[in-house]
Amino acid sequence: MYVYHSMSGISWLTAFSVLLIIWANTLRAPWHAVISLFRQLIKARHLLWLLLLTVGVLLLNKYELLLENHLSYDMDFTPWILKLEGHFVASFQSLFHDPAVTEVAGFFYLVVFQALILASLGIYASDNRLPMFYATCCTVILNYLVAIPFYLLFPVNEVWSYAPSGASFYMLEVFPQFEQVYRPLSGLNNCFPSLHTSVSVSMAILAMRSGNRRWGWFAAVCSAIILFSIFYLGIHWLTDMLGGSVLAVSASYFGLAWGKRLANTSRPESLNPHQAIKKSL
Repeated sequence: MYVYHSMSGISWLTAFSVLLIIWANTLRAPWHAVISLFRQLIKARHLLWLLLLTVGVLLLNKYELLLENHLSYDMDFTPWILKLEGHFVASFQSLFHDPAVTEVAGFFYLVVFQALILASLGIYASDNRLPMFYATCCTVILNYLVAIPFYLLFPVNEVWSYAPSGASFYMLEVFPQFEQVYRPLSGLNNCFPSLHTSVSVSMAILAMRSGNRRWGWFAAVCSAIILFSIFYLGIHWLTDMLGGSVLAVSASYFGLAWGKRLANTSRPESLNPHQAIKKSL
């Protein structure tokens, strides 16, 4: 029995996961986060513009795929990566392959990855931590702005698609229509750096700095499983993960600094940004 059939099904699973994660890590009804965010949007104009910018950058990632099709640039750095790290991914896959593991890995790659971003925003809105909310948006923006030029100028194919790697694409065991349904959102040669690594690790770093210990540990565990999944499913190279990790540390550092500055500039009445960022950090 196949678990995934369409993007709409994945979207519903993501929405349910977001609500569950917010409830579990704030012990409040999820709509409390929506109400808090709405109030902040009314009071802080910076917040609205930052959310729109975040959405714009995510859309830019989609248009990068269209731009690729119009470029005459035809470099392929995949053989270099294989020479650098050998058959690490294929060996890794052989240690863990099992139908149950594939279902868990697919769920974290397709659903939890997206849910971590949205749940982060919901949790910080619910906890009235505006600096952390700003920092999350800024960190996501930085991750994508740095990664997209690499996708254009340093193309690396997914491991499974490069036959000499010896890796298999286990995602098809739970999502047989992946190439037809999901591929338009993610280029086959958009591997380095791994955004699944950089974004999930970034969310974990911010969560650990947020002061919410339950959320910090939850995000860290989810991030670790996502890292496991990118290898197990045969998608990313070890080099992609290392590059994504460096990007995560850098983006979260500058995202926190940018978020603090924006919070100090907006100064909504319902929150003292100096106290909030001190508590968050």
